[in-house]
Amino acid sequence: MPELPEVETVRRGLAPALEGRRIAHVTQRRPDLRFPLPERFAERLTGRRVIRLERRAKYILVHMEPAAPGGEEEVLIMHLGMSGRFTVHGPDGSSAPGLFHLGMPGGETHDHIVFDMEDGTRIVYADHRRFGFMDLVGSDALAASRHLAALGPEPLGNEFSAAALSERLKGRRTPIKSALLDQRTVAGLGNIYVCEALFRAGLSPNRQAASVAGAVRSERLAAAIRSVLTDAIAAGGSTLRDYAHTDGELGYFQHTFAVYDREGQPCSNRDCGGTVKRIVQSARSTFYCPACQR
Repeated sequence: MPELPEVETVRRGLAPALEGRRIAHVTQRRPDLRFPLPERFAERLTGRRVIRLERRAKYILVHMEPAAPGGEEEVLIMHLGMSGRFTVHGPDGSSAPGLFHLGMPGGETHDHIVFDMEDGTRIVYADHRRFGFMDLVGSDALAASRHLAALGPEPLGNEFSAAALSERLKGRRTPIKSALLDQRTVAGLGNIYVCEALFRAGLSPNRQAASVAGAVRSERLAAAIRSVLTDAIAAGGSTLRDYAHTDGELGYFQHTFAVYDREGQPCSNRDCGGTVKRIVQSARSTFYCPACQR
């Protein structure tokens, strides 16, 4: 599943095609994705001008002007799920692959939603597994919506700090890895970047979450989370088996993984002498170096 850096990269790729532009027509080829699409979905989007694109955790938020003067602004909430992808076709017909899964059937069979913009740009959403979804919410109700209400602070936002992280870890008896994957603790973190952040902080994924609530460890961990996400976004995310930008360029952060998917390889910390180990926590693979993560 795409994690925060990949979703942020997709948001940045979509922004030039959507922001400040009007949606001329929407083609809806099925009634549902993971969930049923909102009533009159295509009709409610047609003719709307996009104000801006934001990201909250792993959601892309498309803020739109009211459908009529004096009406309410609405937000299109989009989640990529496991296999969602966007392909942007320019007004001249040029196109580039968006988020994709290698080896999965492509073509119009899985092109579920098509946005035709007023300037001739076409944006196609395809989703082989249909684990992604789209919803429409009034802007005033966005923060309290069922998608966003329970989310913790954005790890790259002003609300996230060592003190905020410490407060959310107090009394937690679960392993720190599991606590960080809980979206109520920190929004948007996934398996890859939690493994990498714990390595940078020198913390074992087996360590009890409450033991990280102290000032020193929470400061190290908060800084590691910020740095690994910032570096991953700058690198355009990670390709693994299935990821590319909306412009077709591959992400490159996977080339700098310190522990993720490196089971049995020497620790990237040359002074350590340890070997990367893989364990399973909550049915997810965890990679870490037992020698330097304590």
